[in-house]
Amino acid sequence: MKRFVYIDDDDLSNNIYCDNRISNRKYTVWNFLPKNLWEQFSRFMNQYFLLIACLQLWSLITPVNPASTWGPLIFIFAVSATKEAWDDYNRYLSDKKANEKEVWVVRKGIRKHVQAQDVCVGNIVWLRENDEVPCDLVLIGTSDPQGLCYVETAALDGETDLKTRVVASACMGIDSELLHKIKGVIECPTPDKDIRRFDANMRLFPPFLDNDVCPLTIKNTILQSCYLRNTEWACGVAVYTGNETKLGMSRGIPEPKLTAMDAMIDKLTGAIFVFQIVVVIVLGIAGNVWKDTEARKLWYVQYPNEGPWYELLVIPLRFELLCSIMIPISIKVSLDLVKSLYAKFIDWDNEMVDPETGTPSHATNTAISEDLGQVEYILTDKTGTLTENKMIFKRCCISGTFYGNENEDGLKDPELLKAVASGSPDAIRFLIVMAICNTVVPVQSKAGAISYKAQSQDEEALVRAAARLNMVFLEKKGNILDINFNASLVQYEVLDTLEFTSERKRMSVVVRDCQNGNIILLSKGADEAILPHAHTGQQTRIFAEAVEQYAQLGLRTLCLACRDLEEEEYHEWSLLFKEANSSLVDREWRVAEVCQRIEHGFEIIGVAAIEDRLQDAVPETIETLRKAGINFWMLTGDKQSTAIQIARSCNFVSPEPKGQLLLINGRTEDEVGQSLERVLLTMRITNAEPKDVAFVVDGWALEIVLKHYRKAFTELAILSRTAICCRVTPSQKAQLVELLKSCDYRTLAIGDGGNDVRMIQQADIGVGISGREGLQAARAADYSIGKFRFLKRLILVHGRYSYNRTAFLSQYSFYKSLLICFIQIFFSFISGVSGTSLFNSVSLMAYNVFYTSVPVLVSVLDKDLSERTVMQHPQILFYCQAGRLLNPSTFAGWFGRALFHAIVVFVITIHAYAFEKSEMEEASMVALSGCIWLQAFVVALETNSFTILQHIAIWGNLVAFYVINWIVSAFPSSGLYTIMFRLCRQPSYWITIFIIVAAGMGPVLALKYFRYTYRSSKINILQQAERMGGPILSLGNIEPQSRSLDKDVSPLSISQPKNRTSVYEPLLSDSPSAARRSFGPGAPFDFFQSQARLSSNYTRNCKDN
Repeated sequence: MKRFVYIDDDDLSNNIYCDNRISNRKYTVWNFLPKNLWEQFSRFMNQYFLLIACLQLWSLITPVNPASTWGPLIFIFAVSATKEAWDDYNRYLSDKKANEKEVWVVRKGIRKHVQAQDVCVGNIVWLRENDEVPCDLVLIGTSDPQGLCYVETAALDGETDLKTRVVASACMGIDSELLHKIKGVIECPTPDKDIRRFDANMRLFPPFLDNDVCPLTIKNTILQSCYLRNTEWACGVAVYTGNETKLGMSRGIPEPKLTAMDAMIDKLTGAIFVFQIVVVIVLGIAGNVWKDTEARKLWYVQYPNEGPWYELLVIPLRFELLCSIMIPISIKVSLDLVKSLYAKFIDWDNEMVDPETGTPSHATNTAISEDLGQVEYILTDKTGTLTENKMIFKRCCISGTFYGNENEDGLKDPELLKAVASGSPDAIRFLIVMAICNTVVPVQSKAGAISYKAQSQDEEALVRAAARLNMVFLEKKGNILDINFNASLVQYEVLDTLEFTSERKRMSVVVRDCQNGNIILLSKGADEAILPHAHTGQQTRIFAEAVEQYAQLGLRTLCLACRDLEEEEYHEWSLLFKEANSSLVDREWRVAEVCQRIEHGFEIIGVAAIEDRLQDAVPETIETLRKAGINFWMLTGDKQSTAIQIARSCNFVSPEPKGQLLLINGRTEDEVGQSLERVLLTMRITNAEPKDVAFVVDGWALEIVLKHYRKAFTELAILSRTAICCRVTPSQKAQLVELLKSCDYRTLAIGDGGNDVRMIQQADIGVGISGREGLQAARAADYSIGKFRFLKRLILVHGRYSYNRTAFLSQYSFYKSLLICFIQIFFSFISGVSGTSLFNSVSLMAYNVFYTSVPVLVSVLDKDLSERTVMQHPQILFYCQAGRLLNPSTFAGWFGRALFHAIVVFVITIHAYAFEKSEMEEASMVALSGCIWLQAFVVALETNSFTILQHIAIWGNLVAFYVINWIVSAFPSSGLYTIMFRLCRQPSYWITIFIIVAAGMGPVLALKYFRYTYRSSKINILQQAERMGGPILSLGNIEPQSRSLDKDVSPLSISQPKNRTSVYEPLLSDSPSAARRSFGPGAPFDFFQSQARLSSNYTRNCKDN
């Protein structure tokens, strides 16, 4: 599909395309209520609670006042709706501010001020320096004589360096006074969100240009939300407006990510629902049987002899309403609230602020913090993620001569300086390619100093190195490049630029030497993209050796080459190149095909080696996270040797002989298959041996493996803790993430550039580094950090705390609901199995909303261990990875605790009050008081680190309970009139409460003491050591010697006591989502010893690929 934009012709452009009004709003005033309610009731849980609330309106079956359900339901929906409304209102204000900005436009040849929302497709828009671009424009004029302008695209792609944009060639040289009279048509594709492509054509009508086709690319555009910088003015034609701009098309709500803990909570909720249905059916049948056999004999019950047809459903429905509180109505709101706080803790963490740039960490996704504590695989980019992305020219090889050594910078090598000074032709050509084969823009300050603006750090490093060797790139005047070499001016005219692509892996320029008129093709790129295209007869072995040697040192390498072109050859090729650039269909493919026609027969000049240093503390961070059982994969576009060297220096793999690398290579399907089979066989054999084994695969072999040997490769991925994937494309990075996710592993992807976005979005957790490549990765990610080393704290501290707190909060929410529900069920056995409620409606509503919610919300401040201890002993992350704090076993413990406490409360209350002819309201209040006291002690028992807020929340909540009920007891209409006054004056009430607390908490405390003393976990041991204030190694059960990394054993090692079951101490391997195996009685138990995943784990856990 195409669109035709007629320049400054309202008759042809109006009413065809959308206006420039920006709208990011989700709702309007009229549709907010129905749309928001529809969204909320699209969730099964909300539908369930709505059904329960509606059933309670049927007075025949409701055991309590409908307000007990409608009140909390309306409150929770109101909170969610208010949050949505506030967010949408802020979006409305932001849109309003953008829409009402004033801009200059040309309409019918007249320039005038209009609001940004009134700009139409085809209008000519004028911008002044520092103006924000209101819509997507095709540039037709600037204040620069060469047709250049500078734009800041940070709002679009996060890159802070200024970009150059150039006027369309058809408009080059048109006087500024005539720009508002331009007429023509732009043929462009329909709107899309690709900010790196714009394949269009322009035709200007006479008298400007006689219908000649002018190809347009993204470099001829300035996009919405960019800013005009360092340019007095610029003007362009609006081609996309409003929500059809590239930025507008990119907007949208990302797909929500479901955490492992959310999935477990959903399963547990389903189990409780099934249990509830069973209870309702059993009690419903029992109630109907008792009614027909016993109730009709009792004169005071007054059951009619014959009832309506639905009579059998009345009692089951009553029990359904009575048991509906088994599923806590407030759990979603509570979890959303605490998860938002977890995200704020990350934002507020001063220890994760980059001291160099002041960049803080930021949590964009507030819903998945607990998943950080369950990460099993980290897939990381190399350049800019593990390294600083500060490129420094270190060494070079020119025509077989090596310059630079281990002790000095190549730019200071006397031999290189001598070769340049003596005018060595090879050295001069090498410097020329370094200086002008790029897209760098030199910017000269008022003081005369030259700085370089480059989109590629490699190109900037080469240009700076050439300048230090007296080949200074001075200025770019349109297509003319001024080079200062040894105080003499040299000029080159750029005829064509063959831009770098990830498929070609090289970049070329065709230039004309203004001194002699010769046409030269200059190229630079990866060795596999340059060396195979050398002209016949040139020996490339020495250059291949140089590449290998530099790669072994961890340096990035670029091969530089050139080729002389004949005038006729260039002319024929130029026509094809222009035709390909004018194509609106498959332009990128056509251009690449035409480039292949000229990029051959190179004369290889030399190899440049660039250093990209590791960031601070990267090896330590990786070593710590590996001890935590996290597996690492490096995904990079660099050469294999470079990637391996960086991997070794990062502690990805140990040095030989401890570390072993297995290579998967080959160029055909058979070769790759045989190589993969060999590696897989070796991995199976060495799996049980104490070796650090990793496999290495390049992009070519990976393409074949993923297509033809996916299942075998998946098994290999599971068996290996480490992988190094070289020369991979962005799409392959995303495929590798998807492969690991398909085996139910929790994956984290981290990168810093636009080429990492797909990988980051595909992973369960995406982390972006705010680096020199811009903020694209950081903006697409769930979390952004300033440096790689902060990943350790993000996972071990924030991820682990979030998991622990959410596990407690979710299970406690079920516990408090089950407790009150079990008491109701027990009461039915002494009330004729009739479904009568022991508690009144006000008490039930207050119980769910106030009495039990406040104490647990402060659990977001709880820390079972100090941050220092957690960082020193990363192995304890295994508990979170294995899901040991939230699983069916732990939930069964909370279920049993709720049942036990319900029995205690009910039995003691009934024996203390029911047989003394007390009012039912008194017994109800005693039972409710017992529940509140028990829950206060339960929260206190489960709290590890008390703060003043936690004390206020727990014990202040008890005081608030009595204050509220004293107030309620003062109103005759409350149903609790004088109840609390009478109870508090009775010693028997306080004795009953004491007995309930003692009977309920005594066994719990005893069990906790027994497990803490005799069957303590690693966390218990660390907690005890912290409280004693002594070193961890002083504890008797811990081995003081730390084992070597190749055995993957932590400094903590404990033997499992005899007859110990996996309920108390699970076997936790490196990747705990694999099969969890239990040792038999008396088996030696090493908690932190890494257990390799065997092929049996693979078949059990991996989905069919």
